[in-house]
Amino acid sequence: MKPVYILAPYWMGDFSPSHAALARHTWRLLTPPVPEGSPTERMGVLCKALADEVAAVRAEGNLPVVIAGDCTFSIGTLAALQREDPDFTLVWYDSHGDFNTHQTTPSGFIGGMPLAMLCGRGEQAIVEGSGAKVHPEADIILTDARDLDPGEAEALAESGLTHLPSVADLSSLTLPDKPIYIHFDCDVLHLSDLSAVTYPAEGGPTLETVDASLTHLAGAGRVSAISVSMWNPDMDEDSQAEQVVMGVVERLVAQL
Repeated sequence: MKPVYILAPYWMGDFSPSHAALARHTWRLLTPPVPEGSPTERMGVLCKALADEVAAVRAEGNLPVVIAGDCTFSIGTLAALQREDPDFTLVWYDSHGDFNTHQTTPSGFIGGMPLAMLCGRGEQAIVEGSGAKVHPEADIILTDARDLDPGEAEALAESGLTHLPSVADLSSLTLPDKPIYIHFDCDVLHLSDLSAVTYPAEGGPTLETVDASLTHLAGAGRVSAISVSMWNPDMDEDSQAEQVVMGVVERLVAQL
């Protein structure tokens, strides 16, 4: 499959010029009209537009690689894949759980909720706006998530997700015999490899560990889409973070 890169240059529903400036000439730029509304309503519109774009790439027989400003865009990618076949495994890399709801979050930050949302937990405006359906928790593998809020940790422990606190364990995991959607929040990386992130968390896997785990996923021969939550471009004056993250993505894509 030919990789087709789609850039969604938004942060929590708002257009980000610094993200848009990173677009490479071969990338598709997602900039649909966004009506007035609440942040989650705007994110739903954006995710619907992304779902249409990802579905078109899949229909062409190509591999969608979404580069986005935040993790809510995973819901749009999910919605597109569900149109084709709802039975797939979501592998979610993140230093955070993104499993909060308005009932568990200490901050109210929407960016800490998308994984819970796509599981049908909490507010569903983005899920409904994107056209996505609730994804079964049993078909989700969350890896790392080393920085969890107390209520989030409790919800995760009681959920049907597979949680692998060590990314290294993913490299030996027996994968289900179904398509794989990889969502990669770059803040999962160790701060010594990547520090230009808005919400850093101490610890984390090295580049070598992440690459090994992605090689394992690629080896299954069933990766149907990739989405990436970006570094913070305003903190990346020397473009080092861009080089690190895009290096991870390009090494993965080269194996598909």
